[in-house]
Amino acid sequence: MSDEPELTDTQFERAIPARLRKRLKQGCFESGEDIAALRRFVGLTQAEFARAIEISVHTLRNWEQGRRKPQGPALALLRIAARHPRIIRENLESAA
Repeated sequence: MSDEPELTDTQFERAIPARLRKRLKQGCFESGEDIAALRRFVGLTQAEFARAIEISVHTLRNWEQGRRKPQGPALALLRIAARHPRIIRENLESAA
């Protein structure tokens, strides 16, 4: 018997494959869908995620729809989100 707790339905819906998460941790965002998957993994809406990493919702939508790609410090924040989603959620709470 394992001490590992079962995933809740909400956690399961937000889950992303380990291979994808590993790639995102390295900063390899191949499409806007990668960014959208990461945001869902963190468990935030577009507005919440944008506020948590201090960008505009417009910028986030451009990334998610593939019109623009994150660069520089934004990529670093996305890598942090992939490694430590809790920190991004905490940042949202402290920004409120």
